Amino acid sequence: MTDQPRVEIYTKEDCPYCEKAKDLFERKGVAYEEHGVSGDDELFSEMVDRTNGRKTAPEVFVDDELLGGWDETSALNQTGELDDMLGIPHETPEMMYPDGGATAAEDDEILEHRTLVIAGTGIAGLTAAIYAGRSNNEPLVIEGDEPGGQLTLTTDVANYPGFPDGIGGPELVNNMKEQARKFGAELKNGIIESVDDSSRPFRIELTNGDVYTADAVIAASGASARTLGIPGEDELMGYGLSTCATCDGAFFRGEDMLVVGGGDAAMEEATFLTKFADTVYIAHRREEFRAEDYWVDRVYEKVEAGEIEIMKNTELIEIHGSQEGGIDHVTLVENDAGHPTDRLDDPETEEFDFDVGAVFFAIGHTPNTGYLEDTGVEMDDEGYLKTKGGDGGGQTETNVPGIFGAGDVVDFHYQQAVTAAGMGSKAALDADEYLEDGERANSSAEEADPAAADD
Repeated sequence: MTDQPRVEIYTKEDCPYCEKAKDLFERKGVAYEEHGVSGDDELFSEMVDRTNGRKTAPEVFVDDELLGGWDETSALNQTGELDDMLGIPHETPEMMYPDGGATAAEDDEILEHRTLVIAGTGIAGLTAAIYAGRSNNEPLVIEGDEPGGQLTLTTDVANYPGFPDGIGGPELVNNMKEQARKFGAELKNGIIESVDDSSRPFRIELTNGDVYTADAVIAASGASARTLGIPGEDELMGYGLSTCATCDGAFFRGEDMLVVGGGDAAMEEATFLTKFADTVYIAHRREEFRAEDYWVDRVYEKVEAGEIEIMKNTELIEIHGSQEGGIDHVTLVENDAGHPTDRLDDPETEEFDFDVGAVFFAIGHTPNTGYLEDTGVEMDDEGYLKTKGGDGGGQTETNVPGIFGAGDVVDFHYQQAVTAAGMGSKAALDADEYLEDGERANSSAEEADPAAADD
């Protein structure tokens, strides 16, 4: 084997995706050089030069070849290409069972059978893992493409019970991971590609080709940040356009910045960005914000201080700039009736250009439920799972027995950490009841067989 390739990771402070990238290489036992660009103008300029203008973090290089940020590096990991670049072996059944232990079904290249598989390591998935572990169901938790979920992008969680002074999102997630492992959960880096519910046990395939079977599945895979699909978006993502203010805000220090959205995330990101921006502008397509009063009040405090300006009934329709120079301005539309893109032919709709140096999307999320599309699980038009709900047990059951839903894959209304945790606990309890019912049914069948043979 050749010497290990040189791995370099450019990082910044308070960057959850940077931590995810470092954790990935540490789990693989691969050494890396970390270049912290926060407060180091020379290193920051070096990173921008080597990435042809990208101003996001992390940025990962292997032997001087740019892999990209967390999304690109994670995708290469899921396909096995990253292991090839690093010169390390892929995980195989033989490696997992060095003593020759049997896999669940070697003919199908199934790595292992598990009682319970949980999709996602956000608050819902980790709470489910804690409860399932305490029920001796030894859950296998597949981390997904955003390990830790959306809370890892939150610098200050002030409304989670038990933390009167608040707690950082990554710290809360890491504590929950440790707690889940303590009770017997196993966390695995990976993304579920598909679930086959045509027979039992369920067949679960990951994007890297690994296959597991399970008696029950909890879908707690969360949701991913939405984008607008407007001109300039694809070209400038990472070059001044971002969906994570805590990750990238510091790279645009002194610039005017635009936050698009009107919910809690938009208010929080705008407040955070005032630490770096000349002025933060919030563009919201309606008159009223959807955010809770706590965040609206904080934003208006910043408005009074001259740090934030609000542009209501306004929508972003185009981003202008280049990868070399970043964003130089945007095009907005405004109509006092709200939702101006629905009123482009209205003479009262005003279109205008506006100078900003960075744009941050905070416009909601899309549920990560694609891996269940080929199952019989019911979803609404936007992809959210439909569960039984109501009173009594089984509230997290889907219409497919043995598949349960929790967190933001189900909840499009509340979308709070505490409600996700509550749903995660319910899902684990519902799954445990389902598994126990199955065990009782199997035991009854086994007891009936000898009697039938005596007849």
